[in-house]
Amino acid sequence: MRNRRQKPKALQQSLAVFCYSGRAIALVWTTSRFLTIAFAILTLSAGLLPAAVAYIGKLIVDAVIAASQNHAGINDNYCPLLYVSAEAIAVALLIGSQRGLTVCQSLLRVLLGQRVNELILEKAITLELRHFEDSEFYDKITNVRREASIRPLSLVNRTFGLVQSTLSLVTYGVLLVQFSLGAVVVLILAAMPAFFAETKFAGEAFRLFRWRAPETRQQHYLETLIAREDFAKEVKLYQLGEMLLGRYRDIFNKLYHEDRNLTIRRGLWGYLLSLLSTGAFYIAYAWIVVETVAGRISLGEMTMYLTVFRQGQTTFSGMLTSIGGMYEDNLYLSNLYEFLEEEVPKPKGKATKGINPKDGLRFENVTFTYPGNLQPTLKDICFHLKPKEKLAIVGENGSGKTTLIKLLTRLYTPESGRILLDGLDLEHWDVNMLRQRIGVIFQDFVRYQFTVGENIGVGDVDRIEDRELWQIAAKKGMALPFIEKLPAGFATQLGKWFKGGQELSGGQWQKIALSRAFMRTKADILVLDEPTSAMDVQAEYEIFNHFRTLTKNQMIILISHRFSTVRMADKILVMAAGEVVEQGTHQELLQTGGRYAKLFKLQAAGYQ
Repeated sequence: MRNRRQKPKALQQSLAVFCYSGRAIALVWTTSRFLTIAFAILTLSAGLLPAAVAYIGKLIVDAVIAASQNHAGINDNYCPLLYVSAEAIAVALLIGSQRGLTVCQSLLRVLLGQRVNELILEKAITLELRHFEDSEFYDKITNVRREASIRPLSLVNRTFGLVQSTLSLVTYGVLLVQFSLGAVVVLILAAMPAFFAETKFAGEAFRLFRWRAPETRQQHYLETLIAREDFAKEVKLYQLGEMLLGRYRDIFNKLYHEDRNLTIRRGLWGYLLSLLSTGAFYIAYAWIVVETVAGRISLGEMTMYLTVFRQGQTTFSGMLTSIGGMYEDNLYLSNLYEFLEEEVPKPKGKATKGINPKDGLRFENVTFTYPGNLQPTLKDICFHLKPKEKLAIVGENGSGKTTLIKLLTRLYTPESGRILLDGLDLEHWDVNMLRQRIGVIFQDFVRYQFTVGENIGVGDVDRIEDRELWQIAAKKGMALPFIEKLPAGFATQLGKWFKGGQELSGGQWQKIALSRAFMRTKADILVLDEPTSAMDVQAEYEIFNHFRTLTKNQMIILISHRFSTVRMADKILVMAAGEVVEQGTHQELLQTGGRYAKLFKLQAAGYQ
């Protein structure tokens, strides 16, 4: 009884997979209506014309035999030349339809690949930071990007191909049933085993594809390590090349063995089951020959029935293969639509200003744990930063400093406690408005392979091409002196990915990043997360002295390991294991004699 229930359920699940066929066609329709209509018309033509060619062929043979038996001349009624001309026209139309389908497929492949990639990237823009830091979700993105750009067109091709095959099969069936209904039944039954086998192997191939996302991603990562310029120095110096290449080969060999086993089994069963179709054809062949010899059908009819049976068998097998392929394409497309339909909570906040602009920024008992972690990264964080004040945060790596900034910028949401800006909880702020008020430079800031001006301009995307603002921001970030010495100034291409690109030193890149922060002229909160770690102590001190002068009216949050810099702040937070263990001014913390005083003395001794 249980097995009876499971079978309909499994069948229902298999059929449910085909729900993506309609969505794929809709996707193609929105990509190009003209090409979709042309594709449909050409498919109809290619489906109907083969039977017409076969029937005209029968007329030609019968006309030739009749003409030879009657000794008719070339101008008599039985002249087969008219039928030859008709067949030539039909064949020309058939070839034109098939060529047109190839053209439509080629154009749609390019347009649809771009369309699907845009959909993937548009979705990626809406995702939260937690999605990109989740390895399982990253596997899903990998699967989507690997296959989804080609699968929609493949599914549409097979869907239209199925329509074409169905039309051809119907016309073949109309002709073949005149010979024998049994021949039609043999035609259908002989193709079924191969269809079921192909569907089974398609499901296995999809499961392999889905399970192997981590290994595939690891392969891509190893390729990046070996072939990218930003890893080349260390890979060569530590002689990692052979080891990385060895790992790359090991992953390939593992995946290849799985593919090989599936391919061999698929090919072997496909061959064995195709013998059924071949045997069925020759049984029908013998049957038609016997009927012809017995005089029950004409030679022209024999030619037509053999052609129709052979083409009908091929068409029906192709039709079933298309259905199996559609099943496989639908499985892959399920990845795409699962990704595109991933629920991303929409921010509910709409406020564009706070209720108390003089209150500044407050953290009230803020606690946060990263998804999948057991221990909280931040625990009961409390501090108050008033307008125009400068706050420095110090602590060991892993103490939660950068996480605190992620919460401030709404990249994550606290699990408990509140963060207030101008007296209003960040949950109630419009996210875009909030982020326009904050300029952030992380320690791992992006080194864009853009021009110098664009690298600075990304600090305010609305004014990314504002050359006058580039100059002002670069001057404030102390980057202008070396920019003016570059070959093309602000138009100089940075990085080595593109022709003519210039590479900068670590300190120069950090000045570019600082300049980027000054692009946001309306930002009243500036966050600097270890932005000058590549500079020497003297250069960092000069920059922050300069920085403090330029930001008198802004709130500053500075994360740094160098105490010579943080001592300039109005308030200092000392963090350890996700908690604020001390806070106060530089002098107050020294007088307390706690962790900050100890670390300050250790660092000061290192410079003596």
